[in-house]
Amino acid sequence: MIQLLRRFESERNCSALLQLLPLWPMATNENLPPNVVKQLAKELKNLDETPPEGIKVCINDDNFSTIFADIEGPAGTPYENGIFRMKLLLSHDFPQSPPKGFFLTKIFHPNIATNGEICVNTLKKDWNPSLGLRHVLLVVRCLLIEPFPESALNEQAGKMLLENYEEYARHARLYTGIHALKPKPKSKTGAISESTTALNVDPTKTISGTGLLLPPLAANKGAGVNNDQLMTSAHAAAEALSAVGASAAVQKKEGLSTTAAKIQVDKKKMDARKKSLKRL
Repeated sequence: MIQLLRRFESERNCSALLQLLPLWPMATNENLPPNVVKQLAKELKNLDETPPEGIKVCINDDNFSTIFADIEGPAGTPYENGIFRMKLLLSHDFPQSPPKGFFLTKIFHPNIATNGEICVNTLKKDWNPSLGLRHVLLVVRCLLIEPFPESALNEQAGKMLLENYEEYARHARLYTGIHALKPKPKSKTGAISESTTALNVDPTKTISGTGLLLPPLAANKGAGVNNDQLMTSAHAAAEALSAVGASAAVQKKEGLSTTAAKIQVDKKKMDARKKSLKRL
């Protein structure tokens, strides 16, 4: 048990967490009514297949009485760039009684106590048996966007939020930086030139070095087009490249002609100067 706890703390992933669940001193599916277990299985499957924005649920089929989830700190809040692990504890009479929510990750928030207990009306006086787990998790994440200092469990955070938001935000960001998990870096699509960005042009649909747009079919190979369409698109692209080459050749020829004319003028001026010197 201790080794698994240490692994969970070091790896901070669902696989390590799921190995802990059978050893957790909580009720199992046997303590929940069969119809509740069936409904929870349906909800958890739906959460796994179509997770809410910024929420990832860790599922253990053998124990639905403890639901773990990772909550991404919403952008524009002091919790941004942090992931906070929480759990919902379901009692034997769920859904008639609300689940209890706890943050396992330390967080500085008016409505979250120092022991991690969550205070929100949805889990208390506003509870309704028809509310699902998805709604509960969304409410918890919304709590990070809009705290309610009037019903604070963390009095220091609540008072600070009301009197000095900047100081509250500084404390919350400090906790986030120290205790919250770090999100995985998102894949980069590569640099986009300023010109294509300003013109709102997809750089993958331009001919390199020319700024010319590729024909739609040529720019979308693999989109289910046939060979004739691809060949037509390829010919169009080749003609565009030829036009660019011809334009460049004309510009080069015009440049050479201008240079030659300038040299000829300079030569005439030099001959005129020589004739003037001979007269002297």
